[in-house]
Formats: sequence, C-alpha cells, structure tokens
Amino acid sequence: MNADAWTTLLLAVLGGAIRVGTPFLFVSLGECLTEKSGRINLGLEGVLVLSAMAGFGGAYLSGNVWLGVLAAGASGALLATLHGLLCSLPRVSDIATGIALMLLGTGLAFYFGKPLIQPQAPQIPALALGAWSASPQVQTALSVNALFPLGVLLAGLMAWGFTRTRWGLVVRMAGDSSDAARALGYSVHGVRIAATAAGGFIAGLGGASLSLYYPGSWNEGLSSGQGLIAVALVIFARWSPWRCLGAALLFGGAGAIGPALQSVGITAGYYLFNAVPYALTLLILVLTCSPHRSLKGAPVELAVSR
Repeated sequence: MNADAWTTLLLAVLGGAIRVGTPFLFVSLGECLTEKSGRINLGLEGVLVLSAMAGFGGAYLSGNVWLGVLAAGASGALLATLHGLLCSLPRVSDIATGIALMLLGTGLAFYFGKPLIQPQAPQIPALALGAWSASPQVQTALSVNALFPLGVLLAGLMAWGFTRTRWGLVVRMAGDSSDAARALGYSVHGVRIAATAAGGFIAGLGGASLSLYYPGSWNEGLSSGQGLIAVALVIFARWSPWRCLGAALLFGGAGAIGPALQSVGITAGYYLFNAVPYALTLLILVLTCSPHRSLKGAPVELAVSR
C-alpha cells in the first residue's frame, strides 16, 4: 500500500475505534461501578440488548432521540436493580443470577422488539470534530457519536469520585470490607443495590449507542456479545475508569480493522478480521490469568477474588 492508503487505513481505524468503542465504554464503566461495590453483574448482555431495544422503541414512538436515550438508561437500571435485589437475598449467587438476568433481558428484548425491526427511529447526532480539515477521510474519522464525550467525562468523574468523594469511599468500602462499612453504619446491601442500578443505567447508554447510532437500527443480533466482553474489559482495566476508556478504544479499534481494510480495497479474510475482538478477549484473559496479576486492584469482596 502507498502512503495515502496507509493514512486512510489509520484514519478508518481511529474513527472505528471511537464508533465501535463507545458501547464498550459505557458498559465497562457501568460494570466498573458495580464491581467496585463488591458485586459482579454477568447479566450485562441482557442489560445491553434490552436497553438497545427500549432506546430504539422510545425514540421511534416519541420522535425524540434523547427520550430514547433516557428510556435505554432507565431500562438498564431497572434490570440491574432486579439483579441487585435478588443478589441481596441469602445464599443467592451473583454469577447464577447474572446469567438468569441475561437470558431474561434478551428474551424480553426479542419479544417486545419484534415490531421494531423494520421501522426507522431518530438517530443520535454526530459531532463534526473534523470540520477543520478539508480531507473527507479526516472528517469521517472525526465524526463522533455525541454520547462519546459524555462517556469520557463520566470516566473522569468516576475516577475522581472513587478517590475524592464520600460516596466513592463508601462504594469502595462496601467492595473491600463489608464489615468496615457496617461498623460505620452503612447498609452494604443498599450501597450495592444503588451501585448496581447506577451501573445498569450507564450500561444502558451503551445500548442506546448501538441502536441509535451504530449500526443505528434494532435487530436481534445487535449486541454480538459486547456485554460479556465488557466484563473481561473491566478485569483487563484493573477496575480503573480511565483504563476502561483505553480498553474500550482498544477493542473498538480491533473491531474496526475489518471495515478499515475493506475501505482501502483489502477484502481477503474480512470475516476473519471481524473475529479480532473475540480473539483479543481470549488473549487478554490468558495473559492476565496469573492469580497475582489478574486480581491486582480487585475489590476484596468481589466474587472473582475469593
């Protein structure tokens, strides 16, 4: 390839990293908040699919894309709250409940989303950050989902909040030492339910990004396992919101390699390149499987650290 082709390829990967990585960003931030409180939510795939359907349906029925985004966040919060309430019962497993909620969320989305497969809903606007350039490639690469800056801001607020605010200290205390939290008069179950619900709302914004921006429609294969990948992303990011941002862009870039190569005329192995995010997930899990490295930074009360 010549220099122009390489430039086009790199810009396509950059634009794809932001476009594809935005849902990963919101879902991983939501799971980071949940796990910081000492609870794991494997039902994120159900949250993501249900919120994508609810967001698309809300935007389609109301004609307002931002009402659709709120509907997506609310549906994610409701399903996550159910997970939090069930996990607060005695002898209930976070893992088993998460799998059950994943099946419930996807089932509800498929059932209620049947009438939404054909219609078109209003779309989340794009921010033209590349308007300064005369290059169409730069303009396309820097045409950013309007929710992406919100995700970056949210990552910064969460990182600041975990270290500098009372609520952040309480969430981390519930995740690191439930006995200490109780001794200070806090309800561990209440903190975890609130963190799980808030995490579900944040993950729901990722669902809105899927159905209302990229690919911008509702269908039953929309998620492609991104909710489950996000759980691995949080472990890879060592439970750090800023690292969740980097990991989301990394996975987004991996998912954009296939379309980027196709944009410069390379079509051989296209479907193989589409499998890169899943292969990357397996590779990361293998490379971080050491009990000393993979759990560094993990909340002590989290199920995976026991």
